[in-house]
Amino acid sequence: MSKTLIAYFSRADENYFGGAMRYVKVGNTEIVCGIIGKLLGSARADSFKIEMKTPYSPVYMTCIDEAKKDLRSGARPELVSLPESLAGYDSVILAYPNYWGTMPMAVVTFLEAFDFTGKTILPLCTNEGSGMGSSERDIKKYAPGAVLKKGLSITGSQAANSEGAVKKWLSANGLI
Repeated sequence: MSKTLIAYFSRADENYFGGAMRYVKVGNTEIVCGIIGKLLGSARADSFKIEMKTPYSPVYMTCIDEAKKDLRSGARPELVSLPESLAGYDSVILAYPNYWGTMPMAVVTFLEAFDFTGKTILPLCTNEGSGMGSSERDIKKYAPGAVLKKGLSITGSQAANSEGAVKKWLSANGLI
Protein backbone atom coordinates (compact mmCIF):
# COMPACT_ATOMS: atom_id res chain seq x y z
CA MET A 1 0.00 0.00 0.00
CA SER A 2 1.36 3.38 -0.98
CA LYS A 3 1.76 6.10 1.61
CA THR A 4 0.71 9.73 1.56
CA LEU A 5 3.29 12.46 1.95
CA ILE A 6 2.30 15.45 4.05
CA ALA A 7 4.59 18.20 2.68
CA TYR A 8 4.15 21.54 4.39
CA PHE A 9 5.56 25.02 4.79
CA SER A 10 4.79 26.62 8.13
CA ARG A 11 6.08 29.62 9.99
CA ALA A 12 6.16 30.17 13.73
CA ASP A 13 7.32 33.41 15.39
CA GLU A 14 5.10 36.53 15.14
CA ASN A 15 1.88 35.77 13.24
CA TYR A 16 -1.35 37.52 12.39
CA PHE A 17 -4.51 36.26 14.11
CA GLY A 18 -7.76 37.98 13.14
CA GLY A 19 -6.53 41.53 13.53
CA ALA A 20 -3.77 41.12 16.11
CA MET A 21 -0.17 39.97 16.15
CA ARG A 22 0.80 37.09 18.38
CA TYR A 23 4.01 35.09 18.88
CA VAL A 24 3.65 31.33 18.39
CA LYS A 25 6.14 28.49 18.78
CA VAL A 26 4.41 26.29 16.18
CA GLY A 27 2.93 27.68 12.98
CA ASN A 28 -0.74 27.19 12.09
CA THR A 29 -0.04 25.04 9.05
CA GLU A 30 2.19 22.74 11.10
CA ILE A 31 -0.59 22.41 13.71
CA VAL A 32 -3.06 21.29 11.02
CA CYS A 33 -0.50 18.88 9.56
CA GLY A 34 -0.04 17.37 13.01
CA ILE A 35 -3.78 16.69 13.08
CA ILE A 36 -3.57 15.09 9.62
CA GLY A 37 -0.64 12.94 10.74
CA LYS A 38 -2.58 11.78 13.78
CA LEU A 39 -5.66 10.94 11.69
CA LEU A 40 -3.71 9.04 9.03
CA GLY A 41 -1.13 7.44 11.31
CA SER A 42 2.52 6.76 10.57
CA ALA A 43 1.70 3.53 8.72
CA ARG A 44 -0.16 5.55 6.06
CA ALA A 45 1.63 8.90 5.99
CA ASP A 46 5.03 10.56 6.27
CA SER A 47 5.62 14.24 6.95
CA PHE A 48 8.13 16.58 5.36
CA LYS A 49 8.60 20.20 6.43
CA ILE A 50 9.58 22.54 3.59
CA GLU A 51 12.19 24.83 5.14
CA MET A 52 14.11 27.68 3.57
CA LYS A 53 17.89 27.87 4.03
CA THR A 54 17.44 31.57 4.72
CA PRO A 55 14.14 31.82 6.59
CA TYR A 56 11.92 34.84 6.53
CA SER A 57 12.16 37.30 9.41
CA PRO A 58 10.51 36.35 12.72
CA VAL A 59 8.88 39.82 12.64
CA TYR A 60 5.55 39.47 10.81
CA MET A 61 5.54 42.76 8.88
CA THR A 62 9.12 42.18 7.69
CA CYS A 63 8.25 38.59 6.73
CA ILE A 64 5.35 39.63 4.55
CA ASP A 65 7.54 42.22 2.81
CA GLU A 66 10.16 39.53 2.14
CA ALA A 67 7.50 37.12 0.85
CA LYS A 68 6.05 39.81 -1.44
CA LYS A 69 9.51 40.55 -2.86
CA ASP A 70 10.07 36.81 -3.54
CA LEU A 71 6.68 36.50 -5.24
CA ARG A 72 7.18 39.57 -7.43
CA SER A 73 10.67 38.48 -8.48
CA GLY A 74 9.70 34.84 -9.07
CA ALA A 75 12.34 33.74 -6.55
CA ARG A 76 12.98 30.09 -5.80
CA PRO A 77 14.32 30.12 -2.24
CA GLU A 78 16.89 27.44 -1.55
CA LEU A 79 15.56 24.72 0.75
CA VAL A 80 17.32 23.04 3.68
CA SER A 81 16.57 19.64 2.14
CA LEU A 82 14.24 17.71 -0.14
CA PRO A 83 12.91 14.16 0.05
CA GLU A 84 15.13 11.79 -1.95
CA SER A 85 12.15 10.70 -4.01
CA LEU A 86 8.38 10.75 -4.16
CA ALA A 87 8.26 7.27 -5.73
CA GLY A 88 6.60 5.65 -2.70
CA TYR A 89 3.72 8.15 -2.59
CA ASP A 90 0.53 8.18 -4.63
CA SER A 91 -0.82 11.25 -2.83
CA VAL A 92 0.79 14.42 -1.53
CA ILE A 93 -1.02 16.67 0.91
CA LEU A 94 0.58 20.04 0.16
CA ALA A 95 0.00 22.48 3.01
CA TYR A 96 1.01 26.14 3.24
CA PRO A 97 -0.11 29.55 4.47
CA ASN A 98 -1.61 32.05 2.02
CA TYR A 99 1.11 34.57 1.20
CA TRP A 100 -0.05 37.36 -1.10
CA GLY A 101 -2.90 35.33 -2.58
CA THR A 102 -0.97 32.12 -3.22
CA MET A 103 1.56 29.75 -1.67
CA PRO A 104 5.01 30.84 -0.48
CA MET A 105 7.69 30.62 -3.15
CA ALA A 106 9.53 27.94 -1.12
CA VAL A 107 6.57 25.66 -1.93
CA VAL A 108 7.15 26.37 -5.64
CA THR A 109 10.81 25.36 -5.16
CA PHE A 110 9.55 22.07 -3.70
CA LEU A 111 7.04 21.47 -6.51
CA GLU A 112 9.55 22.14 -9.27
CA ALA A 113 12.03 19.65 -7.77
CA PHE A 114 9.83 16.65 -8.64
CA ASP A 115 7.78 15.11 -11.42
CA PHE A 116 4.22 14.87 -10.11
CA THR A 117 2.82 13.08 -13.17
CA GLY A 118 0.09 10.70 -12.01
CA LYS A 119 0.34 11.75 -8.37
CA THR A 120 -2.61 13.26 -6.54
CA ILE A 121 -2.06 16.59 -4.81
CA LEU A 122 -4.45 17.69 -2.09
CA PRO A 123 -3.77 21.36 -1.25
CA LEU A 124 -4.43 22.78 2.20
CA CYS A 125 -4.09 26.51 2.87
CA THR A 126 -4.14 28.27 6.22
CA ASN A 127 -5.17 31.92 6.16
CA GLU A 128 -7.07 34.56 8.09
CA GLY A 129 -9.86 35.01 5.56
CA SER A 130 -8.20 35.07 2.15
CA GLY A 131 -8.95 31.42 1.39
CA MET A 132 -7.03 29.43 -1.20
CA GLY A 133 -6.30 32.48 -3.35
CA SER A 134 -4.83 31.42 -6.70
CA SER A 135 -2.79 28.62 -5.15
CA GLU A 136 -4.76 25.76 -6.73
CA ARG A 137 -4.31 27.25 -10.21
CA ASP A 138 -0.64 27.89 -9.42
CA ILE A 139 -0.09 24.28 -8.30
CA LYS A 140 -1.42 23.11 -11.69
CA LYS A 141 1.17 25.34 -13.35
CA TYR A 142 4.13 24.17 -11.22
CA ALA A 143 3.17 20.48 -11.00
CA PRO A 144 2.01 19.58 -14.52
CA GLY A 145 0.65 16.06 -14.81
CA ALA A 146 -0.56 15.95 -11.21
CA VAL A 147 -4.17 15.16 -10.36
CA LEU A 148 -5.26 18.15 -8.30
CA LYS A 149 -8.07 17.68 -5.78
CA LYS A 150 -10.17 20.49 -4.30
CA GLY A 151 -8.24 22.21 -1.58
CA LEU A 152 -9.13 22.84 2.04
CA SER A 153 -8.97 26.35 3.45
CA ILE A 154 -8.45 26.55 7.22
CA THR A 155 -8.59 29.76 9.22
CA GLY A 156 -5.16 29.86 10.84
CA SER A 157 -6.33 31.14 14.20
CA GLN A 158 -8.67 28.10 14.31
CA ALA A 159 -5.98 25.58 13.31
CA ALA A 160 -6.05 23.75 16.66
CA ASN A 161 -9.83 23.29 16.29
CA SER A 162 -9.81 22.08 12.68
CA GLU A 163 -9.95 18.31 13.20
CA GLY A 164 -13.59 17.98 12.12
CA ALA A 165 -13.06 19.84 8.84
CA VAL A 166 -9.80 18.00 8.18
CA LYS A 167 -11.37 14.59 8.86
CA LYS A 168 -14.27 15.37 6.50
CA TRP A 169 -11.84 16.51 3.76
CA LEU A 170 -9.59 13.45 4.14
CA SER A 171 -12.63 11.17 4.06
CA ALA A 172 -14.08 12.86 0.97
CA ASN A 173 -10.73 12.24 -0.74
CA GLY A 174 -10.56 8.56 0.25
CA LEU A 175 -7.63 8.88 2.63
CA ILE A 176 -9.58 7.75 5.71
